[in-house]
Amino acid sequence: MSSLLHRRGRMGRLMRHLRRQSIGPLPDILRAEEMELYAGGESFFAALFAALDRAERLICLEYYRISADHTGGRLAERLAAAVARGVMVLLIYDMVGCRDTPASFFSALGRLGVRCLPFNRFSLRRGIRWLDRRDHRKLAIIDGRQAFLGGLNIADAYAGRLDPPHTFHDVGFSLQGSAVVPLLTLFIENWTMEQGLPPHLPPLEPVRRPAPGDARVTLISGGPHQRRSAIRAAFRVAMAAAATELLIANPYFVPGPRIIRSLLRASRRGVKIRLLLPARSDVPLVRLVSRSSYQPLLEAGVEIFELERQLLHAKLMLIDGKRTVLGSANLDQRSFHRNFEINAIILSRRFGAQVKSLFERDLAGSRRITLDDHAKRGLLSRFLEPLLRPISWFL
Repeated sequence: MSSLLHRRGRMGRLMRHLRRQSIGPLPDILRAEEMELYAGGESFFAALFAALDRAERLICLEYYRISADHTGGRLAERLAAAVARGVMVLLIYDMVGCRDTPASFFSALGRLGVRCLPFNRFSLRRGIRWLDRRDHRKLAIIDGRQAFLGGLNIADAYAGRLDPPHTFHDVGFSLQGSAVVPLLTLFIENWTMEQGLPPHLPPLEPVRRPAPGDARVTLISGGPHQRRSAIRAAFRVAMAAAATELLIANPYFVPGPRIIRSLLRASRRGVKIRLLLPARSDVPLVRLVSRSSYQPLLEAGVEIFELERQLLHAKLMLIDGKRTVLGSANLDQRSFHRNFEINAIILSRRFGAQVKSLFERDLAGSRRITLDDHAKRGLLSRFLEPLLRPISWFL
């Protein structure tokens, strides 16, 4: 009885917090089946490319970055083969994220029958503010039955084809079930916003009903069109729900005062918090600003680790070993307010155990940062951190 009352009390606090956020209707809790966690690019792309080879009617891809390297070439080959066997292929790519990819890469795909749509082409009609918007989602949907999400872009650096100092450590997952349907709707909405209604989609087979006891998934979609950030609110709600343990991995940790307060509150009520952050970053300014947040967290008992062997790119959170937040969003102002993002909150002890194992392995291979370590950082870093903090919104 006391355990039941405790759970009800926590649920009440959770709902009150959601109402205070005023982010609109709460997302649906959906069933998913055959969920698979991919702890690295090699396993992720092997599964993704195999699914593309099996596609029968429709492939929808939405990626921030697609490079014209070996991995991008393998993707192009599979999309061309899919079109040749009668599959409709729709591809949204971000103009800024693909700035280093030759336009010929996408025009060649177009000639082969892939319908390519660049996100956020320059337009005076949208005004200057829209130039800073990004489609940061990483999403693949096959036949409306299977979806792949996470933080991995389409490039050799994410596929494990480069040497460790230059490769990204990232995580993705796939799912089937009713949770795939709103992802397809989200893709169509983004296509329509950019170019108008997409071509008439082929008829898709109904999604079969998942077996009882399968994982439950809540999809959180964020974007600059929202009055308040649904992504940030979902992160804060997840932190507020933690009772015993909170594990967080994030590459661009510029969280702002609200997330910091959520972490401090969780620590004060006895939650064990461990943060896995990068020792090196592909955006050095972010690393400096990120470390300016270390002191209050360390003083509150939050454990901070820095991954050294690879460039951390995973966006992952595990709450009490059973609730996982995984997707494209970083803990920074850009993901909260100016990027289109997609995160999934997965309630599954089996999936959570896999995530916990991955965390433990990464933490064991990382360097723990203490208050003494932080105090001994260089004079230049200590001088620059407060100066750079005001520009954190723009990073």
